[in-house]
Amino acid sequence: MTAARATLTALRLPPQGTPAVFPTPEELIGRAALGDEQAFAALYDQLASPIFGTVMHVLRSRAQSEEVTQEVLLEIWRKAAQFDPARAKVTTWALTIAHRRAIDRVRSEQSARDREDRVELLDFHRPFDDVAEAALSTEEHQLVREALSTLTELQRESILLAYFHGLTCREVAEKLGVAIGTVKTRMRDGMIRLRDALGATR
Repeated sequence: MTAARATLTALRLPPQGTPAVFPTPEELIGRAALGDEQAFAALYDQLASPIFGTVMHVLRSRAQSEEVTQEVLLEIWRKAAQFDPARAKVTTWALTIAHRRAIDRVRSEQSARDREDRVELLDFHRPFDDVAEAALSTEEHQLVREALSTLTELQRESILLAYFHGLTCREVAEKLGVAIGTVKTRMRDGMIRLRDALGATR
């Protein structure tokens, strides 16, 4: 048995012949705050499972939950000296950090999806700008209305919501109750039909 393993075992097992008394999380984090890595290893064993459960409840993804759990435990190690036993128990403190980290991950994922939607929407803006420029330059407002009337209802609603109400493709899909891929296809097809009807070019 290595020295490190022996030290960790000593944290968990009492001397022979004495009642089993395991260090509390509060005792372990106090030692961890002083740089005791073995105390933190024991604390890790106590907290990893409940932290993972809390994160998994939010993320519903085992891979992401495992990753966030490691981030939480690393944060606990780094902030061990900041723990205040007068304000909360270690477990409560740790699970609060876990829940916050999980929510942050959800928001980060949503933000990334929104950015993708915005970029995709920009791809549609060029033909739309060409269409608008052609209509304004020739004052063919009636032609624009007629061109819009030739679109399917989904094409027309998707384009109006995206360009006149500033919604993302995902938001348009949610509002209309259809798949996001359907919205993207209908918008693209609709813009092509509008451009052709107005004689605009890219």
